[in-house]
Amino acid sequence: MTTGHISKVPRHVAIIMDGNGRWALRRGLGRVRGHRQGVETVRRIARAARDMGIGYLTLFSFSTENWSRPKAEVGELFTLLKLFVRRDLAELHQNNCRVRIIGNREGLPEDIPPLLIEAERLTANNDGQTLVIAFNYGSRAEIALAARRLAEKAVRGEIDPEDITPELLEDHLQTAGIPDPDLVIRTSGEHRISNFLLWQSAYSEFVFEDKLWPDFTPEDFASAIQAFAARDRRYGGLNETASRDTGS
Repeated sequence: MTTGHISKVPRHVAIIMDGNGRWALRRGLGRVRGHRQGVETVRRIARAARDMGIGYLTLFSFSTENWSRPKAEVGELFTLLKLFVRRDLAELHQNNCRVRIIGNREGLPEDIPPLLIEAERLTANNDGQTLVIAFNYGSRAEIALAARRLAEKAVRGEIDPEDITPELLEDHLQTAGIPDPDLVIRTSGEHRISNFLLWQSAYSEFVFEDKLWPDFTPEDFASAIQAFAARDRRYGGLNETASRDTGS
């Protein structure tokens, strides 16, 4: 499928990249090999999204729950993040891509936060596609932190509790300034969102793909975008035809 067949491209696509470990185990390989292959898929899909004109791409690369995995696997994920920044940052910058990192930076290995800061600073003035990396991210923790910040402001008398609105809370999320995802894709056949962008995906469309992430191709990505283009997004209301039919 080519992008020329797609009538409506989402502004923001978020992806839960699932299935690296299973991909490796099915081939008699260690889980680490699956994560390495998954990085190659990240490169292909990021380029495909940029070529399609998708303005924001968010990738769920490491959740707060992933700390429970074996130490060797967690360490490999950190290594891959460092390699991705060192190998791909120059290309992203050259392509006018802005990098943003969301997630908790406390408790990370000491050499990781400086790399994240470097990626964000180098690309801060780029105004092409925004690549959002959710690393050590959990949506419940993000929402709780936003609520805590608002509570602290209320205690200091900077705001009145009655002034707290969904919009104000949204301004205190780590994704402030980033539009909500129009489409959320999850690979590997799992049908859940696993504590990912709970607030932001309230009205997102979802596509659940059976393929494991390392097997996910730009053609599969284009198919998901085509499925999105065929959806009727009503945001809790009625579309124009239904509104006329009901006389509302």
